[in-house]
This record gives sequence, structure tokens and C-alpha cells, in this order.
Amino acid sequence: MTVEQIKVLVVGDLMLDKYIWGSANRLSPEAPVPVVKIEEESFSLGGACNVANNLIAMEAFVSIYGVVGDDAEGEVLHDFLVSKGIDSHCYKSNRPTTTKMRIMAAKHQMLRLDKESSLPLEPHIYETMLNDIQINIATCHCMILSDYLKGVLSPDFTQKLIKLANNFDIPVLCDPKGSDYTKYKYATLLTPNKKEAMEATHIHIHDDKTLLEALLKMRQTCNLTYPLITLSEEGIAYLDGNSNLYKKPTIAKEVYDVSGAGDTVIAALALQLAKGESIEEATKFANAAAAVVIGKIGSATATLQEIRDYLAPKRIVRDARAKIITNFSEIKENIGDKKVVFTNGCFDILHYGHVSYLEKARKLGDVLIVGLNSDDSIRRLKGKDRPINTQEDRAFILASLACVSYVIIFDEDTPKNLIMQIRPHVLVKGADYKDKVVVGAEYANSLQLIDFIDNKSTTKIIDKIQQQIKDE
Repeated sequence: MTVEQIKVLVVGDLMLDKYIWGSANRLSPEAPVPVVKIEEESFSLGGACNVANNLIAMEAFVSIYGVVGDDAEGEVLHDFLVSKGIDSHCYKSNRPTTTKMRIMAAKHQMLRLDKESSLPLEPHIYETMLNDIQINIATCHCMILSDYLKGVLSPDFTQKLIKLANNFDIPVLCDPKGSDYTKYKYATLLTPNKKEAMEATHIHIHDDKTLLEALLKMRQTCNLTYPLITLSEEGIAYLDGNSNLYKKPTIAKEVYDVSGAGDTVIAALALQLAKGESIEEATKFANAAAAVVIGKIGSATATLQEIRDYLAPKRIVRDARAKIITNFSEIKENIGDKKVVFTNGCFDILHYGHVSYLEKARKLGDVLIVGLNSDDSIRRLKGKDRPINTQEDRAFILASLACVSYVIIFDEDTPKNLIMQIRPHVLVKGADYKDKVVVGAEYANSLQLIDFIDNKSTTKIIDKIQQQIKDE
């Protein structure tokens, strides 16, 4: 089944985010508060609407069910959903449309005003909404319940929706709120974050043991197929059918803003489970989606192409810090069938000779991995006065070079174990190794020797500095 054929049904609290942008250059004469001169207004989708928006970005077909007020914000929200291509079922209530209004000046939030009601809906709205969902659910592949405790997903209505989804044998995923998760009983999975899970299970999660305890309690309390907890920068943890704990670490390289990441995660999980993918594949996809959105500013979405690019084996990291890794297994999937070149050295004071050597090495393949001697390793090889620069500084400078794909620091005197793990297509050494035994060469497809540039070395630089100090 292709993504374009996936139909996801979203039910929950519809919200409108309104931003009033302006400038604040003076205080009010009436009170010690800034006066904001309004210059622009903008809107974005919040709550369950943001989940639907993420699904649209992932190229699924989305139907959404919820309530709006008989007010201007309700009209704006409905029209906004329709403009996104979302099949919108907005039932008018005697409550106001849930609206989060933010007053912004000089890119800073000055004030937030919330217009909302958390009272239960009128009984006839529950009845009409359930009847409409029953008519449409046969064509759906997954259901998401996006709960913000604004009254739409009452315990009784939530249980009716979960039972309906189970009757049609489609996954039902819930973004839970509150401390009582029994209202989500018999769902496929919930997506609480660590803090929410601790509040619901009354278990302080601080290691894998307590994480497992919390997940087991969630399974026991709610009869979930896959107990799951999102762990922010640590990724996603879940239990399989045999209660084995799995943790999928995040693959984000830069974190700018986590706003809306939870909506992206549940949308991505739903998309994959709707396709019939395993929970393992679904969490891997969701991690990639989260990595995309937290690398953006504001509540954002991840397009299907962006997620695929993040998961693609051909993807090579460009950010310097992200290029410094501790283990080859971290990048093995990213490399795929690319031609790997490996070289190693101390690279203490990076100079023209080093850069020229590395650029030549890079041209021998698609990916250049540099093994970097640790500080302890260099001291054993070159004496107590070396290195001049720490391993962290040396690694960062190397990783900043465009020709270097990844840097791995190793602590042994030789990189033999590292080469054995990587098994590069090409092992590169300096031309001074001609007719010498090259450590680790037996684990590479080929050995290439590159000439050094005359009179360019760290030792010569240090000697020159020391001579200048003496002359002074």
C-alpha cells in the first residue's frame, strides 16, 4: 500500500493558534506594561489539527472530527483545515473555539490569551459525531485520538471510539493527557512523554529498570498492544508483544525547537502502522520525522521526502559536531554501499600538508573516515609534551573540513581494531610507508599511499615556534 492510499481518521480537540505581531517601544501611561503596536496577524493549526497537518505533509489522506464554536475563530479554523486538503468535520458547539492567542513583539512572546472551555460537549454532538465516524471508518486504515482535555474525548466517548476501531481491526493511537489512562484502555498504543508517563504510572523513570516498570504498568492498566514512551533527545522506548524493552535513540543532529514534535511522532507512527509496518520500523520512521521537525524553528511538520532523506543510506552528515562519532555502527546505515576511505593520524596542529593529504584521500571514494589518536595514545607515542591540542579540539577542526565525512577517536596505539570494524574499501597512508607493513591493511580492499608535501609537518611547526621563543 502506498502512502497516498493511506487514510487516517483523527478525532480530538481542534485548536487555532493566533499570533499578533507588533512592536513595543514604550510603556503604557495607564499601567507598567508595554504598549504593543499591532502590525500583522497570522494563524497556525494546533491540537488535533496539527496532527492532521503533519499527516498531510506525509502525504496521507486525513479526515478530522472535532468541535468549533459558532464564532469567527471557528470559521477561520474550518477554512484553514480545508485549505490544507483535510477532510474536515467541524461540529458547532455552544462553547467557544479553542484559541491560543499570542502577543509577539521583537520575536518575543509578551502575553498569551486562551479562549476555551473544557466542559463536556452537548450530548447530541457526541451522538452525531459517532454516527458519522461509524459511516466512514470502514475506509480508514488507522485512527488517532488527540486529547488535550478540552472535553471532546470524554472517557465514555473515547472508549466507544477505541471499541469501534478494534471492531474494524485498525490501529488506534492515543496522545494521552491527565493521570488516568484507563480511558484509553484497549488502544494499540499511547504516546506519552517521560513526564506524562511518570505522572500516570507514579513511577519515577531514571533508568532502564524503572522505564521497563512504567511500560509494564501501562500495558497492565490499559491492555495496550505496544506500551510506548517518548524520551525527547533519548528517542522512543517501547515493549514488543513479549514485553521485551526496546529503545530507539533519536537521530536528530541539531535541536532548535521541540514544539509540536509529539504531534509529528504520533502522525508518523500512525502512518507506518496503517501500512502494516512493524512497531520497530514505525518507531524508526517516527524518530526520523521528529529529527526533521526539531531541527526547524516553531511548530513545524516533516514532509515525506524530508523523512526519506533522513533515513536514506546515502545521507552524509554535514554538521561538524555531528560528524564526530564514537562507533562505526552509528553511521553504518547512512553509508550503505558507498565507497569508504579510511586514514588515521594525530593531526595535532592542522596545516596545509594535512588538508592536502585529506583532500586527496577523499577523492579515492565517497566517504572519508578519519581515525584520530586520542590524547593518551599520542602521549604514549610522542612523549608527555604532546599533543598540543586536545582530542576534542583536533576532532572538531578535522570534522569542519568539507572533505572529511566522519571522525572517530581511538585510544589504542594503532587503529587496527577500528580498521577491522570498518573494513574500508580503501586504506590510505603516507608515502613514507612504502615497503613497510601497514597495520590493518588486511582488512581493507586496497591500500593507497599518498605523498606528503615537503617541509609541512606539526613537528616542524613546533620546532619553528620554539626557535622563535629562544631568539627572543
